[in-house]
Amino acid sequence: MTSRDPFYDHLPRISDFDQLTQADRFTALPQDWLVGTTDIVNSTGLIKEGRYKTVNMVGAAVISAMMNALDGAAFPFVFGGDGAGFAVPPSDAAAARDALARVARWAKDSFDIEMRVALVPVAHVHAHGGDVRVARFQVSDGVDYAMFDGGGLHWAEAQMKAGNYAIPLAPEGEQPDLTGLSCRWSPMPARNGTILSILVTPVEDAPVEAISRLYDRVVTLAHGLERGGHPVPENGPGFGWPHKGASLEARASRGKGSLGAAWRKAMFASIIAWVLIRTGFKLGEFDARHYARIVGKNADFRKRDDGLKMTLDCDAATQAQIEAVLSAAKAQGHIDYGTATQSHAMMTCIVPSIMTDDHVHFIDGAGGGYTLAASKMKGRV
Repeated sequence: MTSRDPFYDHLPRISDFDQLTQADRFTALPQDWLVGTTDIVNSTGLIKEGRYKTVNMVGAAVISAMMNALDGAAFPFVFGGDGAGFAVPPSDAAAARDALARVARWAKDSFDIEMRVALVPVAHVHAHGGDVRVARFQVSDGVDYAMFDGGGLHWAEAQMKAGNYAIPLAPEGEQPDLTGLSCRWSPMPARNGTILSILVTPVEDAPVEAISRLYDRVVTLAHGLERGGHPVPENGPGFGWPHKGASLEARASRGKGSLGAAWRKAMFASIIAWVLIRTGFKLGEFDARHYARIVGKNADFRKRDDGLKMTLDCDAATQAQIEAVLSAAKAQGHIDYGTATQSHAMMTCIVPSIMTDDHVHFIDGAGGGYTLAASKMKGRV
């Protein structure tokens, strides 16, 4: 049996996001690793049709499929709203290729969504002048998220969109293992004015020190917001009834079983959770209110993804300051950026077990935040 590369396991966990504005906190991936990347075709159009919750669910599905394919082994990944990126050692390449093919098939069969998926050798990124560097950001005692720098992830995504390194869909009827993927929490209304989605990408050959100063300035401005702009309330998000995401969750969890049975199971589980959260009662060792508090701590509302991404609960004055800083940096030719505003944030979750604190929660604007911000960068809206 081939041993697994311990590179990622040995990376230090960084608990201060401010440190991640500095390029020297990132470590280059080994030359023989591979980068996985995914993207939903016409995600902007789907969001305009009101399918933003579906877009987020499908975007997060590849991370869930990879977690299950690797039996919970740690690997670097990042959620992008309408897709995801990740990296794996060569020993996991076959599992990654299979998971990507299955998720693309599931997206097509379950939602009629076309999903591009690709697996790109890091050596090819290096050969074209790019790099893939990674760090681990510890958001709580139970969870850390990968942060990416170096431009290699974006290069791989561009290659995928050009049709290179593409992985074909799995045969019809093949399903990924999406155990744990859910979207039960209610959208979270802005408390300070608006939910601001921010997407910043350095231009090629931008001065590293200038980019670090820019990131530091934006992060410092966010610190001035209540709880640093965290969009999830301290006691956790709301939980409404009936469970509006039940049909999406059923499509993720059904496997080859009945969609109706999967829907009933999702509805039953959610009503139990709703009762426990409202009453504070415990079910055995499960404390629903503790779980809800940990949800907020584990949420990924800020990240480095070959740039800077943030979903902030933001007031008008801070939004104006942030956008002025970004506009000046763009005028200097250092970055491109996009922002989007909406009234609510939303969450898509992967919960390996409700009994442990290692569940992960991906935040985006409920109006399609990151996707709309990206489309503005491209001049589409």
